Amino acid sequence: MGSITIRQLDDDLKHRLRLRAARHGRSMEDEARTILRDAASEETAPAARQPAAARRPTPQPQSPRPTETADHLKRVLLIVGGGIAAYKSLDLIRRLQERGVAVRCVLTGAARHFITTLSAGALAGERVFTDLFDADTEFDVGHIRLARETDLVLVAPATADLMAKMATGAADDLASAVLLATARPVLIAPAMNPRMWSHPATRRNLATLLEDGVIVVGPNAGEMAEQGEAGLGRMAEPLEIVAAALPVLSAHPGKLLAGKSVLVTSGPTHESIDPVRYIANRSSGKQGHAIAAAAAQAGAEVTLVSGPVALPDPPGVNTVKVETAQEMLAAVNQSLPVDVGIFAAAVADWRVEKAGTNKMKKQAGRPPKLALSENPDILATVAHRTRGRPALVIGFAAETERITEHAKAKLARKGCDWIVANDVSESTGVMGGDSNAVHLITKDGVESWPPQSKQEVARALVRRIANALAETGR
Repeated sequence: MGSITIRQLDDDLKHRLRLRAARHGRSMEDEARTILRDAASEETAPAARQPAAARRPTPQPQSPRPTETADHLKRVLLIVGGGIAAYKSLDLIRRLQERGVAVRCVLTGAARHFITTLSAGALAGERVFTDLFDADTEFDVGHIRLARETDLVLVAPATADLMAKMATGAADDLASAVLLATARPVLIAPAMNPRMWSHPATRRNLATLLEDGVIVVGPNAGEMAEQGEAGLGRMAEPLEIVAAALPVLSAHPGKLLAGKSVLVTSGPTHESIDPVRYIANRSSGKQGHAIAAAAAQAGAEVTLVSGPVALPDPPGVNTVKVETAQEMLAAVNQSLPVDVGIFAAAVADWRVEKAGTNKMKKQAGRPPKLALSENPDILATVAHRTRGRPALVIGFAAETERITEHAKAKLARKGCDWIVANDVSESTGVMGGDSNAVHLITKDGVESWPPQSKQEVARALVRRIANALAETGR
């Protein structure tokens, strides 16, 4: 080794050496010395090709490991933050491996107060990385290597401190340096006290991370580690995190719905009274249009059936414009079959039985009598189809009281798979506004999402849809 250094090797050899060294828990230089020592003793001592230390068995994971010839295997870099939920990360390693995913771990200094490098390394079957200034790894800029030699960077638990570092671009330890240096997708599973999660600083950091394209799973509501504490802040369960990670690993970054077809309805309908008047509601179409745009950005083939709105057509979306509920139902039927149907339009429940052909004249003291007919129920019609029903049918419930109670009843009545419910009381500003706070109602229960922009709600819903399709193999 006197006249050659690792840096002088070509890129392919360095890559192979790096993978082999990681599997054996050695530095690249130590691995090179071991290879040379084995080669030198091959003819003279076949039974002693490796020194005793090198012959010690290393933990053999149950799932396939990445090798020099197995580049198709997916790799996750798991960054474990310093919270009590860190113990769940050990189970997360195993759950990922069960699905053929190779895991490499970075533990923050705080994380090592909760779990050990020995336990994480034994489960991962690889050396665990902890120090930004590790002489054995940083001689070839190890934090950059970790940032690149992965398909997904997963942070679990993502503490308030780690989220703040990510949002501000701090890089004062190995974990934050890797997160700043990576160009790979980043998925975080937040975990913290409910007061920390709801603090304005954390809300700002979360908004920044979502805007940067970071994928978020959880947190869930429930009991905290502190006695008597409960609320939103529990880290998502390992299987939930796996379900969020798999679509990212199986698709091109940002293309979670590649190959899928999605139908979205949006906006109000206008039901004519006469040539100049109509029955309508205050829906702006902002949420439905945001969902259509997010689905298209995620790689789906999207058809948007839109009532009258003052919004531009989302790019990359096939937009069909309609006026009435009957026209919307016809356009929906024409667009089927699809993989996912999202019915966000605020369809008028009633229409005038016979609209006037001429403008109705006002007559003092004699208001017109309008005979009304019930409009078709588009959501229920599609949800109850026996043929051509989308694999996932999602409705919306705009409520002003007992939000989740009414939404649960609507879920059962309509026969759909999910209901996205929100409070559209005048005081919320949701109708026509740019933000939303929704509750996702499924057969498994209620997920209450934090207040966020309608674009963020759309991206979160798309990720949730991708997870559900991946879980069912659709």
